[in-house]
Amino acid sequence: MLKKFAGVRRLIAAGAVLLAAVSLQPLSTAQAAPSPVVGGTRAAQGEFPFMVRLSMGCGGTLYTQQIVLTAAHCVSGSGPNTSITATAGVVDLRSPSAITVRSTYVLQAPGYNGTGKDWALIKLAQPINLPTLNIATTTAYNTGTFTVAGWGAAREGGAQQRYLLKANVPYVSDAVCQQAYGSSLVPGEELCAGNVQNGGVDTCQGDSGGPMFRRDAAGAWIQVGIVSWGQGCARPGYPGVYTEVSTFAAQIASAASTL
Repeated sequence: MLKKFAGVRRLIAAGAVLLAAVSLQPLSTAQAAPSPVVGGTRAAQGEFPFMVRLSMGCGGTLYTQQIVLTAAHCVSGSGPNTSITATAGVVDLRSPSAITVRSTYVLQAPGYNGTGKDWALIKLAQPINLPTLNIATTTAYNTGTFTVAGWGAAREGGAQQRYLLKANVPYVSDAVCQQAYGSSLVPGEELCAGNVQNGGVDTCQGDSGGPMFRRDAAGAWIQVGIVSWGQGCARPGYPGVYTEVSTFAAQIASAASTL
């Protein structure tokens, strides 16, 4: 995904083909950064069965077996929509075992205007029989080390990935994150993660809408963030910014019940 410069979102160009190795336009010399995004390693088949790749070039998770949770900036408003294809069940997007299902409806976060509230739900034409990912309902898990995963670029300005990559990113406080982004950060609706001092680990172009997650008290995965934006990818001093899922948990649950 792209990050916003404060604002470039971590979304690849509209119209990108899901299974192609899509390259973004190169960034200018002043913007370019050689650091590999995520410092990622390849995820094992079945390691994160809730992961979904969306055909507009975003990530997502199975909130239920028929509803995908993603970022608001990945979609264009709310309403009937059969143009999105969700791919799941594989780490290799070219695998013949991939499950593909069309969308039927999109619900973008009410009041979304490009700042904060960066979540959306996509209803699928039929359920996908895979494990879902619970979301955090309190801020108790907004700390420690998180896992991020996606098929986005492995370096700033690079191509989308065929295989799912994963990495770990440490929590960054709002106060430290605001040193990088100032008033562009919306505390209470967004949280930050990454290696502030050295960079090198982050989400990037094409990862928008994917999850940031960690283990809960019982050892199960729980989603605490949605990949949203940031400055470049894995740059020192600029952590990734994520939708704070717990803030919107009740709204997400209510919206999902209407689909």
